[in-house]
Amino acid sequence: MSFPRLPRQDQSVTVSPIRFSHWPTPLDPAPRLATALGLGPDDLWVKRDDLTDFGGGNKVRKLEHLVAEALAAGATVLVASGTAQSNHARATAAAAARVGLRAVLVLGGTALAGRPGNLALDGLLGAGVVHVGGLAGGALDRLVEEVADQLRAGGEVPAVLPFGGSSAVGARGYVDCAAELDQQAPDAAHVVVAVGSGGTMAGLVAGLGPDRVLGIDTGAVPDPVGRVAALVAAQGAGAGRLRVHRDQVGEGYGLLTAAAADAMRMAARTEGLLLDPVYTGKALAGLAVAVAEGSIRRGERTVFVHTGGLPGLFGHAFASELAAAALGGAAEGATLT
Repeated sequence: MSFPRLPRQDQSVTVSPIRFSHWPTPLDPAPRLATALGLGPDDLWVKRDDLTDFGGGNKVRKLEHLVAEALAAGATVLVASGTAQSNHARATAAAAARVGLRAVLVLGGTALAGRPGNLALDGLLGAGVVHVGGLAGGALDRLVEEVADQLRAGGEVPAVLPFGGSSAVGARGYVDCAAELDQQAPDAAHVVVAVGSGGTMAGLVAGLGPDRVLGIDTGAVPDPVGRVAALVAAQGAGAGRLRVHRDQVGEGYGLLTAAAADAMRMAARTEGLLLDPVYTGKALAGLAVAVAEGSIRRGERTVFVHTGGLPGLFGHAFASELAAAALGGAAEGATLT
């Protein structure tokens, strides 16, 4: 079986990426949300990378490059790591299925009973899951290498993918996205995006320059500025003075803030736009603060990059709160005719 390849954009790239989705993703106006934020109705547009394949989200662009390199190296199994609700792990499982490889996912953190979210999709996609509870950081990385060694001992050729798909190779996916935005919104003054493992912002900065990209830290890595700068440099671009706002992390990665919950409700109730509590909810909350503080002003065209993550909502405690509130509201407001 063969898989369509995308045109090479950089002559230093030796492996052309695999086309896993449909490009370009839409750039949709969000006039009601813009007004609610205090912008003009024509100021805010949403880059719909939540509409990619594999359950949606930004990981698909990265995997087009990462999986192509894994196939070129003769890999038989993709190994990915992350939290129990990792979007990257879910997308890796789907990409592996698309190209006929196995996937093994090494997942840390708490898996909440009755809130399957991405875990249900991991199982549906046939991935092998190694759940290791509270392990994170270096301990999780060491376990990933142990799993890879076990696979090698069994005759497999594992390709260990980087955390969040963010590496010099994975970040090229968002250099591709930057090129799309240059065509769709060449006059955009601000491109706002959640910062997790750093590759998404790095690719956008490499393609659009540091002055136009505002990253909202979600707490996934301890030094997001240094990580993004290193990934930008790996693209042969200058990071300059990165715009990274770190005021939306709250109590930590994956922990919902009141501001993110409010942002999620605002997006849903003004545009029917569904965000997640880990990344895009915090990113929109950060955009709201930037408008309130005046670093993003009325009349400046602004693009919000929707990086997906909706399946993870259904594995988050906030989903139960929302469902309880909906049922409570229905009971209180229901009338029989």
